[in-house]
Order: sequence, then structure tokens, then C-alpha cells
Amino acid sequence: MTSIVLIAKEALPGKVKTRLHPPLSLEAAAELAAAAIADTLAAIAAVPATRRVLLFDGVEVPPGSEGYDVMNQVAGDLDLRLGAMFDECEGPTVLIGMDTPQVTAEMIAPMFEPWPPGVDAWFGPANDGGFWALALANPDGDLVRGVPMSRDDTGSIQLERLRDAGLTVRHLPELTDVDTIDDAIAVARTAPLTRFATVLAGHLPLDGRPAAAETAHS
Repeated sequence: MTSIVLIAKEALPGKVKTRLHPPLSLEAAAELAAAAIADTLAAIAAVPATRRVLLFDGVEVPPGSEGYDVMNQVAGDLDLRLGAMFDECEGPTVLIGMDTPQVTAEMIAPMFEPWPPGVDAWFGPANDGGFWALALANPDGDLVRGVPMSRDDTGSIQLERLRDAGLTVRHLPELTDVDTIDDAIAVARTAPLTRFATVLAGHLPLDGRPAAAETAHS
């Protein structure tokens, strides 16, 4: 009985992935963001979630999210938006972002199996110091509110918050979060069969760029 929540922003030029411009145009950056959402939706479609929620900033929901409960993001910083979402959920809830299109159903499958005894949360760290996934057995927005977001210590502060609350946390693999063009190239080379990789290759040669390795943490 586990819910999954995808937080996403409508893929509009000039509104998403603006740090990829240049070298990408704003239109190409938005197209890449849409591909990232599509890949993420495809991955989470394979897990047996009992409820699917789109935590959305926008008007036109992305293809593939039909049948999702749409929850509009509240005003305020990201910690407030995530906190409000967790407050609205009941039972084990998995939050996943749209910026790791290399994610697979296998990576998130443990959260949709019986959790190990005593485990209260799952945490998916990102290579930029943030996190790409957060699951709580008993959702509570106060576990997120007040955590400074979009910093290189966001993940460590969030993890400390969970542990200070007495929660036992299990780790998911660390993934590269797509913030920069080098991130995008690294992710595309790591997951060449994704829609994300196909779209990026249509706008930018991928050869000759170093790819960041994905490392897993137990």
C-alpha cells in the first residue's frame, strides 16, 4: 500500500532547464525536460503503487500521467511545497523528482516491496548534494519544511533531519541530477536508450564528453 508522487514542472521554454541554455536553445531545453518527465513516468509505471500523484506546477499535464491524481504545488520555496504534499498523503509515500531520467523501475522497486523491519524512510542522494527520491512510512511535512533546498548540503541536512527525528533510513543508488549540460551528457551516455538521450543527441553531439559514473550506496 505505497503511493508514488512525481514532482514536475510543465516543460515550457524559458521555464525549465534554463541552465542548459546555452548551448541548447530554450526550446530544446524544454524538449529535454519533457523527455526526462516521460522517462521517469515510464520507470515508475512499472512499480505496483496503490496511488499515483503528480505534484505539478503548470497547466497542461504531461503525456503518460493520465490517471494520476494531480496535486497543485503550493506557493513558496520547495521545502514548503514538499511539506504540504507529505501532509496530504497517508501511508507509505515515495517522492521522486523529474531530473533523473536514468532512473529505472529496478532502482525504486525496494520501496514497493515490504520494507525491512524497522525501516522508516528511504533516501536517494543526488551527486549535486541534493536528493532525487525520499520515501516516508508515515508522511509528515515537518520532516521537510525548513530544509534549505538547491544547495550542495541539502541532502545531508535532509538526512540529518530524518535521523534526528529517530527514523531509520535506507539508501537508494546515488544518481546524477541534470542541472548543467555536462550533467545532461553524462546521463545520456549512462542511459543511451532513454528518450532523454535520444532528444539530447538530436541537438548536441555526445561523443568526446566524459560521463559521470553512477555509484550505488547501500
